[in-house]
Amino acid sequence: MDLSPGAVDPAVRRVTMDRFFRTLNISGLLGARNVVFHSGYEKWKYEHRADLWLESSLRTWEPLVTQAEAKGLTISIENIFEEEPENLRMLAEAVNCSNFGLCFDAGHFNLFSTISLNQWLGIISPYLLELHLHDNDGTRDSHMPPGKGVFDFKALFDSLELLDADNFIATVETHSIDDVKESIRFLDAV
Repeated sequence: MDLSPGAVDPAVRRVTMDRFFRTLNISGLLGARNVVFHSGYEKWKYEHRADLWLESSLRTWEPLVTQAEAKGLTISIENIFEEEPENLRMLAEAVNCSNFGLCFDAGHFNLFSTISLNQWLGIISPYLLELHLHDNDGTRDSHMPPGKGVFDFKALFDSLELLDADNFIATVETHSIDDVKESIRFLDAV
């Protein structure tokens, strides 16, 4: 929660990079394929200056991408507070590496997006590597099983089918075994 890959303060960025390097090392030892990190972009914190965030963020991601590549890992940047994904697209384009992309989080989209699902996916689709699947009622990040909130998973899967989404990693992000089982039943039926 306290990490900031786009931090303007170099000391904060160093701590963030140290934690991220450790995460990549552990992920490599575990044989993971993909590691998801948060962008750290909040428009209010950066005075709506995605360019300022991007400049600092690139100083973080470029060495991390090199380490990830050496370990056979990909990095996916997840949407959190983004109202639209333009900053994520800018980051993925600037890094321009096959082992760096984006993670679409359905629950976060449901809470914060000000644009349609089709618009969002249209912007990020060339860089999409992973999906985080959980639901909410639109008021808080409750990580309910898909189908228990108000997010339209059928629309998501219909859009992804058009994108030929066979290679995406899909992660159910609920908080109990029973919720995971319920999520799988729902997703099998969609």
